[in-house]
Amino acid sequence: MAETNQRTVYGQTLVELCRENRNILVLDADLGGSTMGKMVEQALPDQHIEMGIAEANMASVAGGLAQVGKIPFINSFAVFVAGRAYDQIRQSISIGKLNVKICGSSAGCSDFGDGSTHQSVEDIAIMRAIPNMTVIVPADANETAAATRYMAENKGTMYMRLNRNSYDNVTEEDAPFRFNEPTVVREGSDVTVFACGIMVGKALEAAGMLADRISVRVVNVSTIKPLNAEKIKEYAKDVRGVVTAEEHSIVGGLGGAVAECLRRERVPMEFVGVNDRFGASAHCYADILEYLGLTAAHIAEAVESIYNG
Repeated sequence: MAETNQRTVYGQTLVELCRENRNILVLDADLGGSTMGKMVEQALPDQHIEMGIAEANMASVAGGLAQVGKIPFINSFAVFVAGRAYDQIRQSISIGKLNVKICGSSAGCSDFGDGSTHQSVEDIAIMRAIPNMTVIVPADANETAAATRYMAENKGTMYMRLNRNSYDNVTEEDAPFRFNEPTVVREGSDVTVFACGIMVGKALEAAGMLADRISVRVVNVSTIKPLNAEKIKEYAKDVRGVVTAEEHSIVGGLGGAVAECLRRERVPMEFVGVNDRFGASAHCYADILEYLGLTAAHIAEAVESIYNG
């Protein structure tokens, strides 16, 4: 059975890539045990740099490394790498279009036990707003491995967000990453659900719940920026309306990107996401997803709202 934890696959893939290319360097901000940068530290210590609790400095150092031909992957919790290092990412990396790869681990509310200070409901919006930035949100562990390899093999400033917890894969093992290619993972003719990250699996679950009444197309949108407008419009034009589903604020994330794309199409839309608020502490991941309205049942409710007009 394939590995189902995005962080674990990310670390394993980084080790493989570092062995293949000595110019790849992995930087951590005192969280290598969580981001899985520790796998590189243990296997190839000369390709790992521990920066301490200093995300901003880590980003600046990565910019310098990229200037001399290295391929730095910088890692921290999504809330810290997108927030604490914003200025350095903007000024020292993105303006120069430098070849730096940024990984936001424990994204969304997947760090359920540590509460809102460690949960990132705004990182996609922040990174989407930075010019020259690519934003990738893999659906599962399988796609994470492919996306990590894509990032290493292609130039440019890129941000990828990863979930902390294990959950079932919904994409094929060893399939290549389909960059900027929204992918239909379930065909349907009544309503289209555009989803990213863990919400792809929940959208599939919702489609199954509604199968006897409503035909739901589920599209995995793992590249949030750039967004393939042609494909988004194609999957939205032949249905009654669309739903977006993301473990992120409804402000500025996947839903905002799709709405911007469809602004002239007169397509009914519903948004499933975090309703402009911070996260909260919870006893388990399922509890906080239920509390914030990020479940298959909530997606099904949104689909029914579109379908019934």
